[in-house]
Amino acid sequence: MTSEPDSDDPKPRARIRSLWDGMFGQTLRRTGRALAHKNFRLYFTGQLISLVGTWMQSMAQGWLVYRLSASPIDLGLVAFAGQLPVFLLSAFAGVFADRIDRRLIILTTQSVALVQAICLTTITLSGVVEVWHVIVLAGILGIATAIEIPARQSFMVDLVSREDLPNAIALNSSLFNVGRLLGPAIGGILVAALGEGWCFGVNAASYLAVIFC
Repeated sequence: MTSEPDSDDPKPRARIRSLWDGMFGQTLRRTGRALAHKNFRLYFTGQLISLVGTWMQSMAQGWLVYRLSASPIDLGLVAFAGQLPVFLLSAFAGVFADRIDRRLIILTTQSVALVQAICLTTITLSGVVEVWHVIVLAGILGIATAIEIPARQSFMVDLVSREDLPNAIALNSSLFNVGRLLGPAIGGILVAALGEGWCFGVNAASYLAVIFC
């Protein structure tokens, strides 16, 4: 009489687990291959924190303007002030990125964005903020962003090897979507609990992370 296999035998489960770990591990290694480079890991971490903070500020900024004026036109002006420099300066910024140290450009523009966020935090928490303040500061951030984007995108070449460059570009693109997902969600909680000024303060702190990294 043949005995049935013991259902508690760990060998089949171990083989399945080993197979699963092997397949998942290989996929994970391929997906995050560029993260094997230390400089890219630092860059990736700093940019992730910074982008979450930027989207937090963007959400809180719109809420603040509407609370101050209840004007859709003012909301449009703030968005216009932030995007117009990107439209006008991106081509020239690309030339700068080719001729000037990209790391220096990123550090400078992130420092400008940090000062902008500190100013917005200060005037909001002190209660003196007006719509025109937000418009001017949005324009300053737009200028910094317009100069920083080409330098940041081309910075990948300096961080990873040629064979890992496509993966680095893909991961860098994913940062934007992650920030756009997490930033407004976290920002909404902070606005409801503490007000817009604290969102701006958290964004200012997030720039410290990317500058440090």
